[in-house]
Amino acid sequence: MPELAAKTTMASHFSMVFLFSSLFFYIAIGAEYEVNGDDGWIAPKHDNQIYNKWASSNRFKVDDSIHFKYKKDSVLVVTQEEYDKCQPSHPQFFSNNGDTVFKLDRPGLFYFMSGVTGHCQKGQKMIIKVLEPETPPHSQNQNSTTNTPEHEKNGAFEVAAVTASTIMLLVISAFM
Repeated sequence: MPELAAKTTMASHFSMVFLFSSLFFYIAIGAEYEVNGDDGWIAPKHDNQIYNKWASSNRFKVDDSIHFKYKKDSVLVVTQEEYDKCQPSHPQFFSNNGDTVFKLDRPGLFYFMSGVTGHCQKGQKMIIKVLEPETPPHSQNQNSTTNTPEHEKNGAFEVAAVTASTIMLLVISAFM
């Protein structure tokens, strides 16, 4: 019987490690956004700002991905000047496979446009702003003279810590 108990304990520990590893992997990967939803990457018929409106309605972070679905078209990443003029002379990225995923690998602005003649002028282009990674709050100096109540200074950190602790306790209790 002691052998069976040892195997069960070992399996529980392995399961817990696997679950935590999966959780951290999930947190580390970015989200994938479908450009223009079900309509995909097409030359707009009426609204030449449709893609920039879509982009501004989302909050992009480093390691997120942009998914372009299209037929007989292409996706280019270009400079601001090429974007403004709709003239891609030296694109930084090019794809025309109909199903393109582009990873946002740094904070800052990304300029996308169609490579099909006339589509950019019709509004098939967009600017995506990728946010700077969030930094943890700086520790407050004990001699600080600010009037901010202590409970407001680290509120976001405390909520995150409580949430993470609660999840961890739930997972651990499930294996006991």
